[in-house]
Amino acid sequence: MQIDQEVYSQLMQTGEFEMMDVDTDEAEHSLELHTPYIVHTMGSKSFSLVPIMVGALSTSSEARYGALLAPYLNDPSNCFIISSDFCHWGRRFSYTFFDQEQGPIWKSIEWLDKEGMDAIESQSPQRFSDYLGKYKNTICGRHPIAVLLNMIANCQRQYDVKFKHYAQSSKCEMLSDSSVSYASAIVTPV
Repeated sequence: MQIDQEVYSQLMQTGEFEMMDVDTDEAEHSLELHTPYIVHTMGSKSFSLVPIMVGALSTSSEARYGALLAPYLNDPSNCFIISSDFCHWGRRFSYTFFDQEQGPIWKSIEWLDKEGMDAIESQSPQRFSDYLGKYKNTICGRHPIAVLLNMIANCQRQYDVKFKHYAQSSKCEMLSDSSVSYASAIVTPV
């Protein structure tokens, strides 16, 4: 595995990207967690990587980065991996949304996450933004997800977005419980 210096250079030349400082790099763990899986999945195939860390962005910045990265998504030789967990529920996360009509707390969390997953599957950046505005769900990767939705919106090709798996770290029954939700999706050209 190596860093794709050509693409890296192209992105840096836009003036929209910057190098991460060492402190930020050391505090961030997502790339360190995903790289072994990527290497394992690729096996003996030669490939290059262009790691991009997406921080807190405005809606207009999400759209700008989506438009900037769309040509790379259009290229069938590229693969994008967007990483995020879903709802962080519990007092320790300062998020305790609970719709009692959905049943126990864990079912309410599942319903909440599935609403977000439906918004993502719709491929509408606005629908996803509206969902986040309405429920304030604690999806850590909401900005990279929104960039992806904007990439799809700016692509010449059509895509299908489907969630394949969903899980919660625990089934919350009481307000003193906590959990983190996880979901995986795949984006494929149609």
